[in-house]
Amino acid sequence: MKLEGHCQTTAMGIMPHTDIERALNLALSLDIPYWPQLPKVSFYEDMYAQVSEHFPGIIIDTEKREISLSSERFYEELDELFNHWEDEEYFKLTSQYSAVFHKFLEQDLSSYSYIRGQSIGPISYGLKIVDENKRSIAYNEEIRQILFEFMAKKLQAQYNELKAKHDGAFVWVDEPALELLFMAFTGYNDDKAFQDYQYFLEQFPGPKGVHLCGNPDWSFLLQLELDVLSVDTLAWGHNFTRYTEELQSFLQRGGIISWGITPTLTEEFEAENLESMYQKINNMWSFLMDKGISREQLFAQSWLAPARCCLINADGEQTVEKSFKLLRDVSARIKDEMKGS
Repeated sequence: MKLEGHCQTTAMGIMPHTDIERALNLALSLDIPYWPQLPKVSFYEDMYAQVSEHFPGIIIDTEKREISLSSERFYEELDELFNHWEDEEYFKLTSQYSAVFHKFLEQDLSSYSYIRGQSIGPISYGLKIVDENKRSIAYNEEIRQILFEFMAKKLQAQYNELKAKHDGAFVWVDEPALELLFMAFTGYNDDKAFQDYQYFLEQFPGPKGVHLCGNPDWSFLLQLELDVLSVDTLAWGHNFTRYTEELQSFLQRGGIISWGITPTLTEEFEAENLESMYQKINNMWSFLMDKGISREQLFAQSWLAPARCCLINADGEQTVEKSFKLLRDVSARIKDEMKGS
């Protein structure tokens, strides 16, 4: 499936809502809808908890809102995992771990070009979850190998359920901790991670995407076999656009860039408007146009999204909903402009 850009709108999965229907309706208001992840509804909706179901050795403490791994239990429970390795039902999202996924699949989604799912990615999960010695499980080679293959199985199952609903389904992974790979203290280097990630991407079908709101070495991601790269360009666009050669190669391969542009933090949002958002996108695109990438190509291979998810606003979901409205307005302005050019 060849993905088309044209500044279609989408967003990250995590949302601050406690009203499931309200969150779902907001996600459905975008060009490319997705099923929301709602950690304020339940800790099982946390993106790290959500993918943990059936991973051997995992301990979820819902009262402390913590996830850890017992190495002893990991090895004890491996046989259970391997006994279900070819059973796709075992890897599906259950209603306990997602209040919204199954409601999303019940919607009439036929009018959309694409629909999207998401999951935390294996690097961020591996660096975040620690064992009984407070050591990230990414540093244990045996556990890390199982983790990457387990994550691919989870994504396969989710993709297949979405694909049964809509031919334009795809899944992306969130990698908020990926930038840690490029810091000196990590015990898991980027060369090894690149090999692991290439193998991981080969394990599940359909268009593949990565989202992150950090600022890694962008060449790492731009050189992977990705179809979509979702970036917080509001914060990091000035760095991201400097990887001009890698960006050109990514676009030549048909990749889509999802430009995270509208702020979701209340203080940031109140400082912006339609004109300022348009100018920020225009400035980044103008820089790339000066480097030989045409505006037509950028438009054809771009989506727009909020800059990042936000769970901390005092007004709950209100600023996030305003950000989605501003996003749709920015998209409409660029579409109108390109239609007349």
